[in-house]
Amino acid sequence: MLHSGLAQRALRCHLWVTMMVFDLICANKHTFEAWFKDSKAFDGLRRKGQVQCPACGDDKVEKALMAPNISTSKKQAKAAKESVVAAEAMQMLAKMQQHVEENCDYVGKEFAEEARKIHYGETDKRDIYGEATNAEAKELHDEGVDFTAIPWTQQNDS
Repeated sequence: MLHSGLAQRALRCHLWVTMMVFDLICANKHTFEAWFKDSKAFDGLRRKGQVQCPACGDDKVEKALMAPNISTSKKQAKAAKESVVAAEAMQMLAKMQQHVEENCDYVGKEFAEEARKIHYGETDKRDIYGEATNAEAKELHDEGVDFTAIPWTQQNDS
């Protein structure tokens, strides 16, 4: 979701029987991990520009050097700790999302246009959030519109 200039694509989860994690690096030298069905799936998505850096949105992404994954009790303890940290991060993300929803105007797919109007003084300044395509987010960035992409979680009905 986009908040006061926040741009973001909806996150989607895909379930595969087997998954591979790759360490990736973008042209701006940001490193991150991503999961793929296999190396061929990564290559196909990358060619289509669908693998992007979560820090800057760059789609010029390559595989980074990876250390082999050797299971040890230390690694298992570290993985358990990382799982707790990930759960805490998701809770913080949910709180941030709730704050944005309660304090900002939702403008949906009109985010880029509304952000421009605010930026250029064509409408009153207010906090907004919504969706923008990667192309719209790049255009906003190029125009100097202040926004941030944030991950947006799906609400469960349960």
